[in-house]
Amino acid sequence: MTHNLSRRAFLAGGGAAATSLGLSACGGQQGASTAASGTGSDAVERTKLTFCLDWAPNTNHTGVYVAANKGFFADEGLQVQIVQPAEDGAEAMVGTGQVQLGVSFQDYIAGALTSGNTGLAAVAAILQHNTSGIMSRAADGITRPAAMEGHSYATWELPIEQATLKQVVEKDGGDYSKIKLVPNTVDDEVSALKANMFDSVWVYEGWTVQNAKIKDFPVNYFSFISIDEVFDYYTPVIVANVEYAQKNPDTVKAFLRAVKKGYEFAVEHPDDAADILCEAVPELDAALVKQSQAFMADQYIADASSWGVIDDKRWSTFYQWLNDNKLLKGTLDVNAGWTMDYLK
Repeated sequence: MTHNLSRRAFLAGGGAAATSLGLSACGGQQGASTAASGTGSDAVERTKLTFCLDWAPNTNHTGVYVAANKGFFADEGLQVQIVQPAEDGAEAMVGTGQVQLGVSFQDYIAGALTSGNTGLAAVAAILQHNTSGIMSRAADGITRPAAMEGHSYATWELPIEQATLKQVVEKDGGDYSKIKLVPNTVDDEVSALKANMFDSVWVYEGWTVQNAKIKDFPVNYFSFISIDEVFDYYTPVIVANVEYAQKNPDTVKAFLRAVKKGYEFAVEHPDDAADILCEAVPELDAALVKQSQAFMADQYIADASSWGVIDDKRWSTFYQWLNDNKLLKGTLDVNAGWTMDYLK
């Protein structure tokens, strides 16, 4: 089985009900703050945490699975349970304190903040740069945004999505009105392109473009950040419940230390990291995971000084763009929703 990693699915807020993924290295039930392992004088108390994914497990999450598998959480005195999001998404679960930490996106956080969910904040960047963009059939020659004119685009009809597309097309000299917007909610973009359901679609290069390579289907792809730097926002990020983090700063720091080691391992040993992810989630397509992991190894840290760093200018620039284009329910504090206080 292949779990499809689609921006459409993320922005639609979908997801499976919260469930344990059964990792023996994570273990533990949700609830109590500490757990004891061993007996007598050998007993070790470990702080329990629940970490909520944004979607089905994929290579965005590899560092977390590596941290569990390699005992990095245990080394920090933590017992971490990994769950998938409920229907209202990881943002609601983290923001309301149902879970302590999770995965989100900078644009999701913006929506949460302006909707009254101020209980979450980004504490580390999983990837340094936005690796999403537009994929199309190679035969159609859509190698740049302006070339989308006269072709169809699969839209999930969301304001930020369409405003992003409009800006990159117009910046490239194209006419956005000449693109046919086709409402669509498919998860397998490669199959949909093969079936001519649409001509172009928003995807993540690290998963869907790699899936096209695995399936030997020729595609063209251009990234949003190659057209306009305003779209170099943080996607995805690790978020923490603000109240929990303020009351338990050492625990959040310990979690991030362990996860940082996990992502650093994935950078240095992508093939081994892919094996760890596939062992934890055997229903994943191993060939796709391997292909994706090789790509992602260069994305976790990229040109940053170390894993997890968030740049204040890039963060605020994107939020200012959201404000300028009136894409949110209200005006957003461009410096809100993130902190580097726990990444040490």
